[in-house]
Amino acid sequence: MDQSLGPNQGILDRLLRRPTPAGKEAPTGPRIYPNWLQAFVDYASFGEAPLSMYFWVGVSTIAGALRRKVWIDEKQFQWVPNFYIILVAPPGVVAKSTTASIGMDLLRRVPGINFGPDVVTWQALVQSLGASVESFTVPSTGEIRTMSALTIESSEMGTFLDPNNREQVDALVSLWDNRKEFQKGTKTQGNDVLEYPWVNIIACTTPSWISGSFPDYLIGGGFTSRCVFVYAEKKRRFVPYISDLVDNEFEATKMKLVEDLHRISTLAGEYTLTREAKDWGGEWYRKHHTSHHEGLEGTRFGGYLARKQTHIHKLSMVLAASQRDELVVTLPDLQLAENLVTGLEAEMPGVFRGIGTAEGVKGQAEIVTVMAEHKELEEKILFKAVFRLLSFDDFQKALISTVRAGHVRQENRSGQNWLIYLGR
Repeated sequence: MDQSLGPNQGILDRLLRRPTPAGKEAPTGPRIYPNWLQAFVDYASFGEAPLSMYFWVGVSTIAGALRRKVWIDEKQFQWVPNFYIILVAPPGVVAKSTTASIGMDLLRRVPGINFGPDVVTWQALVQSLGASVESFTVPSTGEIRTMSALTIESSEMGTFLDPNNREQVDALVSLWDNRKEFQKGTKTQGNDVLEYPWVNIIACTTPSWISGSFPDYLIGGGFTSRCVFVYAEKKRRFVPYISDLVDNEFEATKMKLVEDLHRISTLAGEYTLTREAKDWGGEWYRKHHTSHHEGLEGTRFGGYLARKQTHIHKLSMVLAASQRDELVVTLPDLQLAENLVTGLEAEMPGVFRGIGTAEGVKGQAEIVTVMAEHKELEEKILFKAVFRLLSFDDFQKALISTVRAGHVRQENRSGQNWLIYLGR
């Protein structure tokens, strides 16, 4: 894996540039692919979504294979590789659910992986966790551990999550934190105590659903700070017929990826950080908590910044597992994880724009979204695009605010007011 640092897309470009060599061994021998994530994105990215979406789908897939069988032990708590990954894009832009299903289809072919219901009630979630109890042996110590591990794939986040159900949200927060026990009472079965519960989620939604459905407390309460939001506002390319891009090796590649994913699913035990990785991680931690984070100011991003270290270490285990069986996180693993997590931050304000805000601010968000798509528009055309949501007076106020915030510039062209998109 190319470990160069730089902008997120640049890292992905370098990560995916090299051809993927193939081997012939089964999961008990050497791996077929030296980097599973690289091979997966090569395999999956025939569609229109940004490469970053395919990459994070791959992350969710490896996490689903690892389950709670691996961890980094910090004595008072453990980091384990589960994620709440949310693919966010306007309707019909990048086929979010199809993109997510590419990885989940591979994961469903791995023996022993349990999937939870995509429509989650408390009864269904608790029952599914209870039914997923399994034991495994830690090879290095011979210890037998028990876990309840589920991966949940939701093509529509609105059917999986009720943002106004505080009990549901609080429990998902608790499950992400990976406590040793989770207790949830049900009307029919009393109190269920689950040992080492583990939930891994990949879900799809739109910016408008988030802004219209998320109450402000959902951020302040910590749920969104535990999510990885992967945002796209336009297609990476146009693919009218996917079949033209899928070669004769597609099915063979799929099965090779499943073989290696099966191999990854057998890993068990404690991940350790090299001394170099710990030294670098300590210095990063000090800088992180003493630096200004441009664009992530305010209380709504405070929870994410507090948990960024956790996101990085979760991802570092996935990156390590993608490449080797040795349960060691190296300095390049940790540095690459930090860069990939940081690379998502530029779009976070756009994902949360409009949550818990006044209607005027939501109007600004709508204008920015339309302008991001078209880049340049005459003012009257822009108003036509948003008039169902904004009165003319509200439109004028929101437009002035958007210009003053530096997202849009006004320009007179032959007596007509044109708007030029400058960025988020």
